[in-house]
Amino acid sequence: MLNVLQSRGVLMQSIRAFFHSEGFIEVETPVRMKIPCMELHIDAEPSGDCWLRTSPELYHKKLLAQGAEKIFEIGKCFRQGERGDRHHPEYTMLEWYRTESDYMGILDDTKRLLDAIWGRDGSPNRPQTPRRGVPVWKILTVAETFEKYAGWNPVTHFDADRFDLDMIEKIEPALPKDVPVLLKDYPAECCALARLKPDNPKVAERWELHLGGIEIANAYSELTDPVEQRTRFEKWGEQRRALGKPVYPIDEEFLQCLEKMPPSGGCALGIDRLLMVLLGAETLEAVLPFRG
Repeated sequence: MLNVLQSRGVLMQSIRAFFHSEGFIEVETPVRMKIPCMELHIDAEPSGDCWLRTSPELYHKKLLAQGAEKIFEIGKCFRQGERGDRHHPEYTMLEWYRTESDYMGILDDTKRLLDAIWGRDGSPNRPQTPRRGVPVWKILTVAETFEKYAGWNPVTHFDADRFDLDMIEKIEPALPKDVPVLLKDYPAECCALARLKPDNPKVAERWELHLGGIEIANAYSELTDPVEQRTRFEKWGEQRRALGKPVYPIDEEFLQCLEKMPPSGGCALGIDRLLMVLLGAETLEAVLPFRG
């Protein structure tokens, strides 16, 4: 386990060095929240009269509304009931945002970040990269990927249950494992906080990054319309109630902040999963010093 701890330390140093060199401010936001983010399939862990955060996203956007332009945070997040080879109820998240950007601008950040990490890490298990410059990336749309491997288009004919099942059983196993794979332009129904494409409201400006067959990061152009955001939260709340899940209050302060928030892009990246890829580990348990 000592070698894993050393590798994690180097990874953390590499990430912080990159963002500091890019002019980002490292921030620290509360782990306990009065109001967690309302999403359909993400459940917050209760903590007294609060919840443990599933993401620092709401706090980060409040900071953007107050004038912050480039911020990042590395910290613990929690999700109730998630445990498996690639899931753990407590995990380490890297999350960053920049104003006057979008999901493809965040992709540029991500390419530079991973290039810096691979250059320093020297791991033989990293996806193939040229000696200089950013890695070779394979960029696919959700629509074309589902049509090829699952035989249907979830953008034009969305089916939530079928989408989730096919993503796990048909799409992810078919994605190349020797290069970074970006799956972009998700159905609007899959995105609670992402902006929709101006020329196609059925598509959200969101992407997910897969390395070695493992989903590592999730990014999108941020929704800044408080009216639309309220509508989505209310919709998720109704669906959660129908599923027998807790329905969280709507964060009114957050909605007010959206009125002042400039166009922005953001990304959440799982540190533990990235360490799995770098070390060639098969499960999260192999890179966590305490099983919990």
